[in-house]
Amino acid sequence: MPDFTREMAAGGRVAGVDEAGRGPLAGPVMAAAVVFAGGVPARLAGLLDDSKKLSAARRESAFVLLLACRHSGEAEIGVGAASVAEIGRINILHASMLAMRRAVLRLPATPDLALIDGNQAPDLPCPTSCVIGGDALSLSIAAASIVAKVIRDQAMQRLDRRHLGYGWGVNAGYGTAMHQDALRRLGVTAHHRLGFGIVRELSRIDAASVASPP
Repeated sequence: MPDFTREMAAGGRVAGVDEAGRGPLAGPVMAAAVVFAGGVPARLAGLLDDSKKLSAARRESAFVLLLACRHSGEAEIGVGAASVAEIGRINILHASMLAMRRAVLRLPATPDLALIDGNQAPDLPCPTSCVIGGDALSLSIAAASIVAKVIRDQAMQRLDRRHLGYGWGVNAGYGTAMHQDALRRLGVTAHHRLGFGIVRELSRIDAASVASPP
């Protein structure tokens, strides 16, 4: 289970930073930054963990409590995103870094340190420390992973209602068999990432069929 050791050792305002959505075939990449300046609120005890390890119901419960903690001043939360267009222009790695930078910049004040999940850090106006597997080690990063995941899932659910058939409300844009089958049947949307092989291939087929109608 993650703990608060790194935050306490660093002192000051320490932000945990994580992203969600590097791997999907569709949709933006989201990031969040979370600061527990006064320590982790007791009502969050036992709820925070790597978002991938949590059930959807537990993620939602933790997310609602995190928003309540922000409202009460017990937590600071910043959220950032990078669009599909930005992913296509600068690649998913750099787009993830951009989303994390935006999340940190949307905190009420610049933190004294940012703990970044993974082995690469974005360009930030504060010191950074990379923590591989950080969402399973740091409570601040775990909180950020939950916020980023839930907000991204909500965004994909909204897109699902506008683009029926791809199953984004269930698969969140990941390349499940259902999603890939829908891509072949329904074609590529503006929310698909052309950097992925199957999307790029089907986009070329769609373009060729438009250029050469039967």
